[in-house]
Amino acid sequence: MSGSPAVVMRLVACAHSVAERAGSIVRKVLHSGELGIVEKTGANDLQTLADRLAQQSICASLSRRFPKITIIGEEELPPEEIREDLIENGHSEEILQKTCPAEFSGLKEEELVVWVDPLDGTKEYTEGLLDNVTVLIGIAYGGRAIAGVINQPFYNYQLGEGADLGRTIWGMPGLGAFGFQLQEVPGDRRIVTTTRSHSNKVVTDCVDAMEPHEVIRVGGAGNKIIQLIEGRASAYVFASPGCKKWDTCAPEAILSAVGGKLTDMHGNAYCYHANVKHMNSAGVLATLRNHKYYVNRVPQSVLQALKSD
Repeated sequence: MSGSPAVVMRLVACAHSVAERAGSIVRKVLHSGELGIVEKTGANDLQTLADRLAQQSICASLSRRFPKITIIGEEELPPEEIREDLIENGHSEEILQKTCPAEFSGLKEEELVVWVDPLDGTKEYTEGLLDNVTVLIGIAYGGRAIAGVINQPFYNYQLGEGADLGRTIWGMPGLGAFGFQLQEVPGDRRIVTTTRSHSNKVVTDCVDAMEPHEVIRVGGAGNKIIQLIEGRASAYVFASPGCKKWDTCAPEAILSAVGGKLTDMHGNAYCYHANVKHMNSAGVLATLRNHKYYVNRVPQSVLQALKSD
């Protein structure tokens, strides 16, 4: 590769190492047994010590090296001195060796917005459903999700003691997605993945309208997108406000990198500008293939209930 790597490639390479550090923080807090749980808006909206420390680690590590980027994190934390042991200075050499897609090669730091969910699936984390948990770092430019990093801190945890825990997946449209084996649900099967803890009649009506052969109910937006790209589900259907931009930016970039699509229930793209509202008000519909089939099956009653942004 000639010259120094593009800014966005350096940012993704750093985000990869930063996500791994955040994943190890999430594991450490769980093993300590002191989760430090607080309710934010209710019993289904929790924050733990792991959320707080992981966000501090991600935001401080990235902003030190890229002071002009905009970083938007899920947790509202008071400004405070960040402990040095939370700072990650490494990067993925493998990512720096990749050639940046031409359309992103000239991007400047100040044009990039980073959306951070330090612990996606917090409720599941507190309940021991550890395979639902992810760390999400999404990078946007011009309102579009252009790169994503997902760390699964407890990947392999079912193998028991001594297992090598954790993996990191990343992707960029125009370059591809890495760290996993892309698989698809057989074409004649419709498997829908949806919310585990935020369901209601509109959500279930919409899932039923897809005429699925099977429905999977799990936590975490990152986890559901991984199900799509690993062939365990064909559509992620969530006809409700609830998801936020930090839940969908990284997963959308990775899904797009392998030809998939994430939109609201109307089939409209979400925008990831620094000043957009955080809530994905019109729900989330994501697929690896056949997006149109699912959009066309969304009931009118759901579309009326969920106004597009």
